[in-house]
Amino acid sequence: MKKILLFCCALAQCVYLSAQEEQDTLTILMRQLEDIEVSVKRVQQTTLSTAIVKNDELNRDNTGQNLPYLLSRTPGLQVTSDDGLGIGYTYFRVRGTDHTRINMTVNEVQLNDQESQTVFWVNMTDMASSISQMDVQRGVGTSTSGSAFGAGLNMQTNFLDTTSHITLAFNGGMYNTFREMVSAHAAIANRWMINGRFSKVNSDGFLYRTKSDLYSFYGDVGWYGKKTQVILRTFGGGEKTGMGWEGVSYDVAYGLHGADRRYNPAGEYTVKDSQGNDSVIYYPNQTDNYAQQHGQLTVNHRFTQQWSLTATLHYTHGAGYYEQYKKKKYSYWGLTDPSLVTNPKDKSYGLYMKHLNNHYAGFTVSAKYLSEKADAQVGVAGSNYYGQHWGILDYLAKPTLQPLPVHYEYYRNDANKIDVNAYAKANWRILHRGHEQLSVYGDLQYRYIRYSRNGINEENMEDLPLVAQYHFFNPKAGLTYQNGGHLLSASFAIANRDPSRNNYKENARWDPVTKTWTNLPKAETLYDYELGYQYSHKRFSVGLNLYFMDYDNQLVLTGEYNDVGAMKTINVKDSYRMGAELTGGVQITDWMRWEGNIVFSRNKLLNYKQYIDVYDNDVDWNWIRQDSVCGTVTIAFSPTITAMSLFTFSYAGFIGEIQTNVVSQQYLDNTQDVAAMIKAYSTTNVNLQYNLPMQKWFSTRRGVPAMKILCQLNNIFDAHYANNGGAEASRFANGSRCTWYYAQAGINVHAGFVVQW
Repeated sequence: MKKILLFCCALAQCVYLSAQEEQDTLTILMRQLEDIEVSVKRVQQTTLSTAIVKNDELNRDNTGQNLPYLLSRTPGLQVTSDDGLGIGYTYFRVRGTDHTRINMTVNEVQLNDQESQTVFWVNMTDMASSISQMDVQRGVGTSTSGSAFGAGLNMQTNFLDTTSHITLAFNGGMYNTFREMVSAHAAIANRWMINGRFSKVNSDGFLYRTKSDLYSFYGDVGWYGKKTQVILRTFGGGEKTGMGWEGVSYDVAYGLHGADRRYNPAGEYTVKDSQGNDSVIYYPNQTDNYAQQHGQLTVNHRFTQQWSLTATLHYTHGAGYYEQYKKKKYSYWGLTDPSLVTNPKDKSYGLYMKHLNNHYAGFTVSAKYLSEKADAQVGVAGSNYYGQHWGILDYLAKPTLQPLPVHYEYYRNDANKIDVNAYAKANWRILHRGHEQLSVYGDLQYRYIRYSRNGINEENMEDLPLVAQYHFFNPKAGLTYQNGGHLLSASFAIANRDPSRNNYKENARWDPVTKTWTNLPKAETLYDYELGYQYSHKRFSVGLNLYFMDYDNQLVLTGEYNDVGAMKTINVKDSYRMGAELTGGVQITDWMRWEGNIVFSRNKLLNYKQYIDVYDNDVDWNWIRQDSVCGTVTIAFSPTITAMSLFTFSYAGFIGEIQTNVVSQQYLDNTQDVAAMIKAYSTTNVNLQYNLPMQKWFSTRRGVPAMKILCQLNNIFDAHYANNGGAEASRFANGSRCTWYYAQAGINVHAGFVVQW
């Protein structure tokens, strides 16, 4: 690791020195780079539900946690992680909408995995360091690659700067958490620019045996001519993390009755010691392993001051596996043949691995027109995805009647997904005089999807010869009025989403005799209504955004989990999410500012029905009866209230922040059962930074670097809380439930420095 960092530093220093010699010749590029920044500007409606986050703000408290944690100031956003610290697998929700419905793009190229439809972030650690700016959209966002079904993160990596610089960052903290980052930006002769970054993050995790060993990289080289620019980018990373997705009991998660909140049951089993007593053992390699690499080639060309064209070719490759030792039924591994097992329902500990290997390639092309009166953009994008999945059984503690082949492959399936979309959108300023502006926005998108899958379904070891095609039309219209500090906006949008791989494999059943489907998941449709008002003054701002999200066939989380910790879903015909998002801020003094938000929401399933099996106890599991829940119920994982408060202090190079996030109670499933609920919680983080006055201290020297020291204190009041969990679709006669929770870290402290020269 040290050798890699030394090499990167040496390389960056060489580039920096060579760039300094040519610095004066690059000043002529300034106006051209400003034009490029305009050309990459998104054509979209100005609303309260869209926020632009710059690199400095995004990385203000970056000490190694995954990117969603750095967006914790977004109204209605909740974050959770498997390891409890935010370093390993990380998930987030916006307005109760889970991460599989949030469209995420990098330079207009979709980042979401084409089958799971999400980004897990663990293999993209420290991606925030390479993002120049990000558009965070709540609700249905503007058309681009893919389709935002509840929120959107649109990331740009364009660092257009004629000043060369090198940045080194290091921080360390509790649970053996360390982050090292080196990056370089060089503007050199003949209109060339180069960017590079390498990051390494390691942590033991809050939960035992959730150790993370992560790395990521980013690099680009670009030629910036008068009217044409060509940029080649590559980025990616890899991870090895200990599993933490099995959850723990309520008492453990909240530290009741002396329970150890760091307890992790993954890989746990018992053996007899020399005295015949049970001894608890943990399988040492209960891990997840994955690496992914991205490549993008972008060409920008400006025909006139108003017209420009952008085209990108992209390719992504990902591969990995997870390995675990766990007790399962023989039938879990497809061992049902009487010559192998006497009873497929018998259980045995087994060592098995699930592998995946995927390829994703495509293109995006868009033409843009920008003028004082109107902005317009038309685009088309197409992609092809191919993924392979297979499982290997290496060992059984209770062997079969006949020996299994070495590295026994118990399932294999592959999938192909073709995604093509075309869109046209425009923002017309029909009134444009002085500070007063009235704009009309229109956005039309057509999307075609063909998803096919062949092979054995690992959920039930049955064939799943699936071919599904979708034609979606996603329109959006809006009106925005601005006058001085007043902003009033209204919009209506329709969005459609195809089911994910998990939706199919957990619900769809294929009858090979009749060649018919049962329980085939349906596509979802969202009708999103938004109305917002904001007033901004140089000393304060206040805003209110109202939303009503009406769903048809929403795939809602049931609270149950599959074998890899992903939540199961079912279609519900009628449901809605509605809420009020209040935002505000005030510059109290020249050195102190407060800003915050609070969201009140109502999230309901209509005409919902769910059956629940009732058992006598959790020892004998004798079935007694079946109850049902009917009517209008609250959607799982949808808190009624979320809030954020942020105080910022800035004086003489010192910056201090106190941020508090509050989330009200939420249900683990759709039964509204208080025995299956996450308690309300509140966390407060403190960030302290000091920019050393290096120029003042070394005023007689040239090339003095800028240096910042920082300290991040998370959860300073040591709240014992959980922010995610699950529940079985059953209960016991005494009213208790089989539930599990994901404990999050108590107080933890991290400190480090950033040097740039």
